[in-house]
Amino acid sequence: MIDFQGVLTSINETASNEKDKGKIADYIPELAKVDVDNFGIHLIDIQQNSFSAGKSDEKFSIQSISKVLSLSMALGLIGEKVWKRVDVEPSGDPFNHLSLLELENGIPRNPLINPGAIVIADILVSQLEHPKEEFLAFVQNIANDDTIDYDVDVAKSEKRTGFRNFAAANLLKSYGNLNNDVDVVLDFYFHQCSLAMSCSQLTNTFFMFMNNGKCRKNNTFLTISQVKRINAIMLTCGFYDEAGEFAFEVGLPGKSGVGGGIVAFLPNKFCVATWSPGLNPKGNSKLGMLALEKLTTETELSIF
Repeated sequence: MIDFQGVLTSINETASNEKDKGKIADYIPELAKVDVDNFGIHLIDIQQNSFSAGKSDEKFSIQSISKVLSLSMALGLIGEKVWKRVDVEPSGDPFNHLSLLELENGIPRNPLINPGAIVIADILVSQLEHPKEEFLAFVQNIANDDTIDYDVDVAKSEKRTGFRNFAAANLLKSYGNLNNDVDVVLDFYFHQCSLAMSCSQLTNTFFMFMNNGKCRKNNTFLTISQVKRINAIMLTCGFYDEAGEFAFEVGLPGKSGVGGGIVAFLPNKFCVATWSPGLNPKGNSKLGMLALEKLTTETELSIF
């Protein structure tokens, strides 16, 4: 029997004593207000036992972690047709680079970089009558938690400063890979990224990815085949141009966001989320990466 609580307590202590906590993502003004000393970690196992340390119940902006959820909803709505508009290859580039998009005629490398997620947002805007409301309801339903909501201040902050996302959306539009108005798609996308959750809420939400598509209430949201594909994309593309390093050091599928959150899981075993807003140069949480490496090393649990 693994002492998850003991491991998390030790991780929290190590994180608290770390001198270099990374750099806050200050290019989104609202995120710059967060205290770099924050750290939280929460783990839920397959039997639904919960373990936590630090500020595991404090909400933060999940940012790019939301891309997995929008992809899941799009797959549920239109199935395999998603892959006609977005590829499944690692980009090897930072999340907001546009060079590959031009080289590959407007087909984003994968759905977890910004241009790919904007295409997924376009699919949802086309499919849903009230996209923001219906996407939020979808996330609340998976998590069984109607307190999850958008942080409207973060969404406004992103809209004011999201020049690269406007560039990506216009480039996609020029290649015919955006069906709706750029402003409408980006309004949805900025709200999607502004979802606020705590570490414990993230593990509840991502429980289905380690449980064959079934949420904590045993309702099925994704087929086993869809879960397999999404989990594979998280392993190869979930950490921007540091996905290889994460697989090498941690050995779990997962997804990070520039709000400092990381969620990762071992299928049929556990799901874990960490939050520390200071980022490393690749845009991933510095202490979050350290924490998850320590977790899989000390428990000897990874997919490899």
